[in-house]
Amino acid sequence: MAAAFTALRVLLGLFFLLTGVAKLSDQLSADLHRHMKSQFVRFAEVCPLKEFGFAPEPGQYLEAVGWAEVVAGLLLAFGPQLLQEISNFVLSVIMIGAIYTLLVLRETLAMCAPATLCLGLLLLLNIRGHAAPTK
Repeated sequence: MAAAFTALRVLLGLFFLLTGVAKLSDQLSADLHRHMKSQFVRFAEVCPLKEFGFAPEPGQYLEAVGWAEVVAGLLLAFGPQLLQEISNFVLSVIMIGAIYTLLVLRETLAMCAPATLCLGLLLLLNIRGHAAPTK
């Protein structure tokens, strides 16, 4: 079972790495990057941090989320256990923010499904994905 959780952790980390790179650069897909840029204009309007007086500029918001996903994805996939746990927390917060944003924008349930699935997998890793402590 430990091998399955390790595989899930690495694949999920690589997924977040790729989604972060897609936000930061048009090298993977110019169309996807352009779409992300246009979506983050909408996302910045309802950013959860606005409740605390912080209104991000859409381009900076896109870059911040992109870099957070790249770094946390790499650490989730290949970092030591402590950094895996921290990156899991960071990515979980990002996914909660994504779900909140999509719900506020009244997007369809299908649009919320990927973030919800990723959050569920991150929580599963957090609960069950650690090696048994040595005695």
